[in-house]
Amino acid sequence: MVGAETKQTVVVGATPNTNRYAWLASEMLSEDGFPFIPLGIKKGEVLGKEILDIREQPKVEDVHTLTLYVGASNLAPYHEYLLSLRPKRIIFNPGAENSELYQAALKQGIEVIEACTLVMLRSRQF
Repeated sequence: MVGAETKQTVVVGATPNTNRYAWLASEMLSEDGFPFIPLGIKKGEVLGKEILDIREQPKVEDVHTLTLYVGASNLAPYHEYLLSLRPKRIIFNPGAENSELYQAALKQGIEVIEACTLVMLRSRQF
């Protein structure tokens, strides 16, 4: 089993709003020892980490997991970029289902999961 410290996770749709699921997922990842990178269009920080602007397509290395909190229509311009990060898996959280990205990821051999990151973390299935 891969240890928490090696499952670097990019939270796509990160926000400084503590009432949003993306923020809660970041908090739980941090509490469970998983390194995370907040990525989105919102300015600000998540638990002291600056949110990287997805529009700038920042270079991110050693990505294990992408956890998505952005709807399909808003994420469409970034499919190629997200796949270029070479994640081992992509988690499509409720509301972030995306058949086009799902199929493209499968074709590249990326594990795809339609699930809730919060539930996966709580149930130790992450």
